Amino acid sequence: MSTSTSTAIAGSTRMASEIAEQPDAVRRTLEHLLPEQERLRAAFAGRRRVLLVARGSSDNAATYGRYLLEVSSGVPAALAAPSVATHYRARLDLSDALVVSVSQSGATAEIVETQAWAASCGATTVAISNVAGSPLVDAAEVALVTQAGPEVAVPATKTYLTQLVALAVLADALGTGPSLAAELARVPDEVEGLLGADVSAAAEALASAGRVVVSGRGLLLGTALETALKMEETCLRPVRGYSYADLRHGPISVVSEGLLAVLVASASGPLAEPMADLVRDLQERGAHVLGIGGTRDFARGCDLHLAGPDLPEVVEPLASIVPAQRMIEQMARRLGLDPDNPRGLDKVTQTERNHR
Repeated sequence: MSTSTSTAIAGSTRMASEIAEQPDAVRRTLEHLLPEQERLRAAFAGRRRVLLVARGSSDNAATYGRYLLEVSSGVPAALAAPSVATHYRARLDLSDALVVSVSQSGATAEIVETQAWAASCGATTVAISNVAGSPLVDAAEVALVTQAGPEVAVPATKTYLTQLVALAVLADALGTGPSLAAELARVPDEVEGLLGADVSAAAEALASAGRVVVSGRGLLLGTALETALKMEETCLRPVRGYSYADLRHGPISVVSEGLLAVLVASASGPLAEPMADLVRDLQERGAHVLGIGGTRDFARGCDLHLAGPDLPEVVEPLASIVPAQRMIEQMARRLGLDPDNPRGLDKVTQTERNHR
């Protein structure tokens, strides 16, 4: 990307600048982490399952990791509850587990403590962080240090995306099927191609909406949850993120006129067509639909649509978050807010202020 193009895309906020840095951040992270795959395979030897430990945006990245490990690698995976370790002090047999802790700073006390607890319970530990020398990285048996570079804006953008890269590298290392290397190599160019798209109509619709829900499914669920979280923390709007299935079971009954539904969909895979059906159902109930990605039928059915990446479903989430990041940054500015410094948030978040 040329300097002039990057500057035009970046606009006037650090968040926008850091979104624009993501193609290079992905390239650096892949180059740095792919050589670690042999160490990851050795760490998993004799283990049967993966537990992922995270909070906030990192938890949404871990949701993608969980799906990818099970769907692509055939490895049972689950999201751990840190409070089981930090408050309930439960003693579990984790001798068959690889525990992967995800934290952009590597300094969140709750995650550091949970990783130590997992090791004491017999687990092999892997840390994913953007900060070399952080407590999480230093204590892990294998460290995957992402190469996003310093992130100044409080909302995680390039650190979130490079966490997804690290999780894809992990899943690729542990899988016994075809390698994801060729698909991962396409990601930086796809991310770069999404940086120039016009998201102004989507940003305006979101800024004007009275109520917003976000939904996705399967490998794209983490993207939907991250979109909702970014909207809440950056734009100070209450936004619910749902899986497709959870939205169908109860909450859909509150869909009515004035609701804007943001749907994040895949262009392929077994869940692509159900998302197109959900568009029609929501519109029949009075909602307007803003779609990201998806099939041609999905795109045609949406009231507003942002193109997603041209990638297979297994790595699509690595780029599908980019249109959402960009429209949310513009939404915040339309609301007169500073997306770089959302009210009440710090870069390193602790679950309790006086957490041990």
